[in-house]
Amino acid sequence: MKKELIAMRGEQHANFTEDGAWCFFADPRAVRYVGGQDRTYVGWLTQQGHVMIGTYDHRDESVNSVMIKPSLQKDDHANPSLYFPEDGRAVIYYSAHNGKTMYYRQMETAEDITSFGTEQDLPENTSGMHGYTYPNPIYLRQEHQQYLFWRGGNFKPNFSCLHDKEGTWSEPQTLIMGEGARPYVKYASNSEDTIWFAFTDGHPNIEPNNSIYCACIQDGSISHADGSAIKLLSDLPMLPREADVVFDGTLHDTKAWIWDIAVDEGGRPVIVYAVFHTNTDHRYWYSYWNGHAWENHEMTASGSWFPQTVQGAVEREPFYSGGLILDHADPANVYLSRSVNGVFEIEHWHTTDHGKTWVSTAVTSGSSHNNVRPVLARNNRQEDALLLWMHGDYVHFTNYETALKMKLVTGNR
Repeated sequence: MKKELIAMRGEQHANFTEDGAWCFFADPRAVRYVGGQDRTYVGWLTQQGHVMIGTYDHRDESVNSVMIKPSLQKDDHANPSLYFPEDGRAVIYYSAHNGKTMYYRQMETAEDITSFGTEQDLPENTSGMHGYTYPNPIYLRQEHQQYLFWRGGNFKPNFSCLHDKEGTWSEPQTLIMGEGARPYVKYASNSEDTIWFAFTDGHPNIEPNNSIYCACIQDGSISHADGSAIKLLSDLPMLPREADVVFDGTLHDTKAWIWDIAVDEGGRPVIVYAVFHTNTDHRYWYSYWNGHAWENHEMTASGSWFPQTVQGAVEREPFYSGGLILDHADPANVYLSRSVNGVFEIEHWHTTDHGKTWVSTAVTSGSSHNNVRPVLARNNRQEDALLLWMHGDYVHFTNYETALKMKLVTGNR
């Protein structure tokens, strides 16, 4: 069911920045922090590969930005991720795509993007030739410990921990050891004692079938959604099929790719992902853990890939969907990008029955350029949140001319 409301063309929405892009596996890319100020902080990469951070001020609607690192890499996989400790002295993490170093800098003055201190680097990676990609920082209050996840030298998901008192990074561990593959992962947390992660066998460009799996980290163990143990963290890595099989690509004889995972107010995980009937027929799915089993529902067809394939060329990334993400404050809300009259548009979808039925509202309509890869800022329990997305031309992850558009969304989003 679609609500018929008048939506603005993508180009008519306000720019957060006229030059910005990001991939979809380093998060969070936008975080709201309310302290002395009330701002949403956003990290991105420019066309020239500069690492940037900016703010949207919820009190006066101003936007400001600073460069964190010039010319890191012209590749949208190098976008940064953000971590906000309770004292407001944010940390920004960034690396090149398969980069030699994982960098990070911390604010010296709370809530001040001009005060980032000396650049530091993660002391150790897993062995292998693939470097660092996709930083994902998560803090667990009950453990007094920050986890940093990334794709490591061995091309697998890895993590290291930084304890508040110890102040040094632990030796990196491999989380998932795909059988010759490189799993893609999205992470979510209740911020207290549990980290959920949803992942694939590997890249849909390579795997003949690609499934969606889910597990969680809690009390030093890896567990299923029903709470039963898989193995201790000390016994890692795990194999994909040791986790819950949410969507079985082998059973359906197809491929899927993970897009987001969030935790509802009852502590139950929700997952959204793309399923490919063919390279040009992408479908968005929504899965919910009901306490006993996974409920899986197809939401909508989203079209084909969004990169603008050069005439006469074979598309290198046919599994790049427009994208969809969950509202981490209320995962009954989904923001997605799908093809409408040949152009990718942003829409808000809302469910009251865990994905069985939906009401959708257009955010953009009649646009002249594609609107893709939406991000809803982690909103710190506020009533409204900043929605951002890429708008413009995109040929490849090294060839893009996109702005980051923004819209403040309220209520049930």
